[in-house]
Amino acid sequence: MPNSLWVERLTLTNFRSYVSASVATDAGPQVIVGANGSGKTNLLEALSLLSPGTGLRRVPFVDLARAGGDGSFAIAAHAHTLAGPADIGTGLQARTPTPNPSPQGGGEFSRSSERSERAGRIVRIDGSAQSGSGILGDYLEIVWVTPAMDGLFTGPASERRRFLDRLILCFDHSYRTIAGRFERAMTSRNRLLADGVRDNAQLSGFEQVMAETGVAVAAARLEAVAAMAAIVQKRRERDPDSAFPWSSFQLVGTIEDDLARFSAIEAEDAYARTLRETRERDRAASRTLDGPHRSDLIVEHGPKALEARQCSTGEQKALLLGLVLAHAELLTERQEGAAPILLLDEITAHLDVHRRGALFAEILRLGAQAWMTGTDADAFSALRGKAQFWGVEEGKIRSLS
Repeated sequence: MPNSLWVERLTLTNFRSYVSASVATDAGPQVIVGANGSGKTNLLEALSLLSPGTGLRRVPFVDLARAGGDGSFAIAAHAHTLAGPADIGTGLQARTPTPNPSPQGGGEFSRSSERSERAGRIVRIDGSAQSGSGILGDYLEIVWVTPAMDGLFTGPASERRRFLDRLILCFDHSYRTIAGRFERAMTSRNRLLADGVRDNAQLSGFEQVMAETGVAVAAARLEAVAAMAAIVQKRRERDPDSAFPWSSFQLVGTIEDDLARFSAIEAEDAYARTLRETRERDRAASRTLDGPHRSDLIVEHGPKALEARQCSTGEQKALLLGLVLAHAELLTERQEGAAPILLLDEITAHLDVHRRGALFAEILRLGAQAWMTGTDADAFSALRGKAQFWGVEEGKIRSLS
């Protein structure tokens, strides 16, 4: 399959429920079936760690090692990547003490990732050690959907920001650095306020960094929303009766509003002024109350002109999958036809037969290697002869094809 990203061989050692496991696949869809608790999601989590960050569960790496082991784990893959065939390895050495989290943290951009990186995650490409997981973005693009994301539209705004930020990271790897700088500057400002510091020079220094990076974060999000809106419109024109309804988006936040009216420099000045004028309020609140960490992504069911949070569970699942498929299509376009790897955990839940068939058809049209889990193989019957089937039981994987 030309221009495709896929994992040809995956080997796990002391990872979660797996003492040792290995699978050899093709570039097509992969269906993993098994009872609840058998290790299906663990397999997808291992695959997610072939990309930057902390994986689909976002837990510290020390928690990924098999219970009863020495605290180490290893994930090895031979993959077809953006840079050609490559051997990718990641893991953790024997257990080390977990650092204490930073006080006065505000956020969601980088703290869990930083703690996990300090816990000693190892990344190797073709046998060569790398300085961090960020380089993995130059090799594989991986998009996932988990049951925890079913509450995306009804949960806190932080979940929708995280969803959008992960989308941005897929085609702008520098975004993590910018967002991390904002997070660190905000944490430092919060600490000064908590300590009763009123020195203007100290506070202004961090506030200026927050203004510059906060506006950059908001601008990147607005650009991503516009790109998603364009691909959603393209999908709508191609298939107006899609089982996955089109969505409209609105990014709500003070900085975003300023960027719609002013230049980036003017927006930076406005945000720096806001931070300066609200120091005492933020001191009383023990956190910064204005900035991109407070923005929200509002999604609307296009055909019904109804906010997603007011839709039924089934409609919300269809909207979520529509967004993920649009994201995958956008990445495919930007990568000259190389579709991202899709990790779809318990994906048939809340989908009727029609929507399941439509999802499988979309995956085949994209040419993506999609790893899908479920408890019932019959739910994937439309993929017989078009996908490899695997059974998982008690930390062991066997072919069902």
